Amino acid sequence: MASPSAMTLSPADAARAHALRGMKRLATSLLLVAAVVFTVSFALQDQYPWLGYVRAAAEGAMVGAIADWFAVTALFRYPLGLRIPHTAIIPNRKDEIGATLGEFVETNFLSDEVVLGKLETLDVAGKLGGWLAEPANARRLGSEAAIAAQGLLTLLSDDDVNDLLERLARRHLFEPEWAPAIGRVGARLVEAGQQRPAVDALLVAAEDWLLAHPGVFGVAVSERLPRWLPGFVDRLVDDRAYREALGLVRAVRAEPRHPLRLAIDDYLSDLAASLQHDPAMIARVEGFKVELLDSPRVREFAGEAWDSLKKSLGASLADPESELRRGLESAVLELGTRLLADPALSAKVNSWVADAAAHLVQSYRHDIAGVITETVERWDAAETTEKIELMVGRDLQFIRINGTVVGALAGVTIYAIATAVHALFS
Repeated sequence: MASPSAMTLSPADAARAHALRGMKRLATSLLLVAAVVFTVSFALQDQYPWLGYVRAAAEGAMVGAIADWFAVTALFRYPLGLRIPHTAIIPNRKDEIGATLGEFVETNFLSDEVVLGKLETLDVAGKLGGWLAEPANARRLGSEAAIAAQGLLTLLSDDDVNDLLERLARRHLFEPEWAPAIGRVGARLVEAGQQRPAVDALLVAAEDWLLAHPGVFGVAVSERLPRWLPGFVDRLVDDRAYREALGLVRAVRAEPRHPLRLAIDDYLSDLAASLQHDPAMIARVEGFKVELLDSPRVREFAGEAWDSLKKSLGASLADPESELRRGLESAVLELGTRLLADPALSAKVNSWVADAAAHLVQSYRHDIAGVITETVERWDAAETTEKIELMVGRDLQFIRINGTVVGALAGVTIYAIATAVHALFS
């Protein structure tokens, strides 16, 4: 198994590896000191009886140090390379540890009580509103959204979008019958008198044209008269026809109940009724629709509409000063301000967040915990062991140091008690 020094370490792991090596040297040095003290005191205790206490302390220290070295080493590898049962626990039981860790997280961190209890202490709406209400944050969010939208526009296939627009146009514009819908709308407009402004506009245009082109109107009339009539008759007829036409237009404009206006209203009402109920009229409109549907202009229109929309959106998204970007930033600022100022809205948002979190936890807690289990299972056993040792190994070396110290105290205490008891009963 590779040592930490042989691995490619991050700066933080390199610092941990250095600290781990230092603690290992310290713990091993204490063991060696205890061994030297034991050797010297064992050799001289007959000459100096008091060295028996020192020997006992050193002996206990060695026993504690070796026992704790074995315990710490057995977590990560086989002690001295010997395949002793229940050693090298982490590499041999890595998958079980991952499963246990996943179960622990699922039970203790993803329970409804823990998640909802934490959410109740957090004012999500308030924190979100405060963040969104900052102009710099709104600008940043708008910029990120614009970049994401530009990426989406780039990813979209023009042919696919054109096909989609064409299908939508065929489904929603061409499949329904046009005539009844047009007739219903027309009938409502006539009932509301909405045709009258249009008639007025036509009358104004006709009057303006007649005033601007009296000669053209006159020639158009006199050309239809016999050629043998004298010229003055043509002029009289032209002038009379022009004045009559101009008078009619002005009379219709001035009289809201003029017969011509009423005739137009009746015609439009009859046309709206025919569009709704006359099979011949409906068939005629449907025939026109079919001709339009078969026209290549439908796909051309879809392509032109998408191309125009794409260019317009792309330009607006790329320009930080565009109305679209400014509108987005303004909407973000307004949302943040409302979240801060409207307690009812904040309560709703917090409730939505809590409900969404509860649903996610209830539906996916096992899957989330499963990610931990599956991730640990995919880890290499040797590398996993080294990583864990780097994280906790330095602290575990204190067990060896403590074992040395406690073993020394226990050894001298046991030796002192045994000596006292032996002296008492001798």
